Amino acid sequence: MLVAIVAAALVLAPPSFDFRRWLLHSRVVRRLSANVRSAPGARRRPGTVEGMTATQAPPRWDLDPIFAGLEDRGFNNALEGVYARVDRLVALYDELDIRAREPGPVDAAAVTALESVLDATNELQSELRPIATYLYALVSTDSRDDVAASRHVELQTRAAPLAALGKRLGAWLASLDVDALIARSPAAAEHEFALRKAAENAELQMSEYEESLAGELAPSGSLAWQRLHGEISSQLTVVIDVGGKQEQVPMAQARGLATHPDASRRRAAYEGELDAWATVAVPLAAALNGAKGELGVLNRRRGFADDLEPALRANNVDRATLDAMTDAVVASLPAFRRYLRAKAKLLGHSGGLPWWDLFAPVGRAGTIDWPDATAQVREAFAGFSPDLVGLANRAFTEQWVDAETRAGKQGGAYCAGVGGDVSRIMMNFDGSQDSVSTLAHELGHAFHNVTLAERTPLQRRLPMALAETASIFCETLLFEHAAAGADDDAERLALLDVHLVGATQTVVDIHSRFLFETELCARRRRTTLSVADMKAAMLDAQDAAYGDGLDPDARHEYMWAVKGHYFTPFYNWPYTFGLLFGIGLYARYVDDPEAFRSGYDDLLSTVGMADASSLAARFGFDIRDRAFWADSLVVVERHVDDYERLAKAATA
Repeated sequence: MLVAIVAAALVLAPPSFDFRRWLLHSRVVRRLSANVRSAPGARRRPGTVEGMTATQAPPRWDLDPIFAGLEDRGFNNALEGVYARVDRLVALYDELDIRAREPGPVDAAAVTALESVLDATNELQSELRPIATYLYALVSTDSRDDVAASRHVELQTRAAPLAALGKRLGAWLASLDVDALIARSPAAAEHEFALRKAAENAELQMSEYEESLAGELAPSGSLAWQRLHGEISSQLTVVIDVGGKQEQVPMAQARGLATHPDASRRRAAYEGELDAWATVAVPLAAALNGAKGELGVLNRRRGFADDLEPALRANNVDRATLDAMTDAVVASLPAFRRYLRAKAKLLGHSGGLPWWDLFAPVGRAGTIDWPDATAQVREAFAGFSPDLVGLANRAFTEQWVDAETRAGKQGGAYCAGVGGDVSRIMMNFDGSQDSVSTLAHELGHAFHNVTLAERTPLQRRLPMALAETASIFCETLLFEHAAAGADDDAERLALLDVHLVGATQTVVDIHSRFLFETELCARRRRTTLSVADMKAAMLDAQDAAYGDGLDPDARHEYMWAVKGHYFTPFYNWPYTFGLLFGIGLYARYVDDPEAFRSGYDDLLSTVGMADASSLAARFGFDIRDRAFWADSLVVVERHVDDYERLAKAATA
């Protein structure tokens, strides 16, 4: 999950632009466990991840190449340099009078002013990125590091004026002939998409004074509520009672026990988790009410039709596209329910699957050590291109990855760009095949950063919907490689389950989150929601999405508390977009590998420079057509058919 990095949207950002989207590409929260299964065919070792030798255990990353520490002179000089650049950029806007004004001609002065602003903004963002990544890396892996947390908030506060500058630039551009600007300035032409977006979005903003005030208040408002959620959830512990023997573990580890081979331990972890969330439900409900209340007011003041519209604009996706995808998702839900019922029967349940068995292992169980995980990824990537496997080798050699699960570390995973073609990856490796998939996913983001290295910071700003393209593609490469190497049906069943668990989370569970957030935003415009209201809305959303695939008496009424995603408005549906778009790309790759490879890197390097529909059209996709999404979902439905066949044979 994500917490805020700095408070502000950056210059040229659309009205709802979130700095986190500029810096991070976060994985949907995955299973975090110490005792889990392995991929069939992997070298199996008894025991737990904690029991591995030093060479087998997941690593911590090396941050020293970025900065040597918070007291390091280089870090503090860089931080003060960024603060000075923020001040200079504000002064430059004032000097050039970049703000709403009466329409006027595009003269030499206007061209010079725009080029000055573009240069200064790109320079600032280049210097800001490694600092923001470094601070976020510290707070996301140790929530008890008060010094890092303080500097993190300080950065949010000092960068807050950038939000208002983006709105001022959009208003200024709206008063000019953008076509004429682009024709007269090579720099403007290079940033055409961003400039047009900024001008189009100018009508959906408050006054300059109001936007400035909103930006400065955010670190003490919605971002503070989000920090509270992150701090509470990362420090929460769970009491697990198995057969009268109690054990207290961090929340991340408890949630990861959903993959434990022992059903009684899975259930005990689930019940303990619910009890733990209940102890902090009041402050977490207050945090969600506070953040959603603030953003709802701002959206109304800015003139948005609803709270979804800003997310659509931020993702360069129109409502017709989202509606087409959602219609296809709803039509596919019966297939996912078939998978869940088949898994339930495989695990000895009659009817729907209880929540504690959603992630239960089927087939062979065991543990994959870190060297085997990296080997799997290397082999899968090598089949696609030398550049992709070269990136993976570089990430492992240069210690880009922090994969160790430990107290105070946030759950989930993300990839953050440092600068140029360098990234850092945070994940919680638990020895499962799912963790290997997460590793491939985040390395996909890192490869995407490589393709963006020559772009300016403003050109490489990615909407979440398209930021998932490379990561989902790399996950698919890994799955297909592993499936092709399966020796028998038992191995294939286990691999299919890992794959379908991920697809179910990305399609079905995210649909439930979308339904929940839609209801939350609508009701929050009228009143606040109590803990009971939050729980009831979550259960209703899960019922609508999972249907009879889940046991109605064993769902998860606190998923609104678990997920920090809700603090980034409508954060979740772009993952469904990314999964289905990535499946479509993989199908195109299989049809003509050489032609696909020749255009793939270029596609990745331009995803911040066009809307989603235009980029998809380059591969012959019409994403406003429900049939495109349905075709991708048919691929998943075929995997469900295969799973049902294998599950039936296994229980015969």
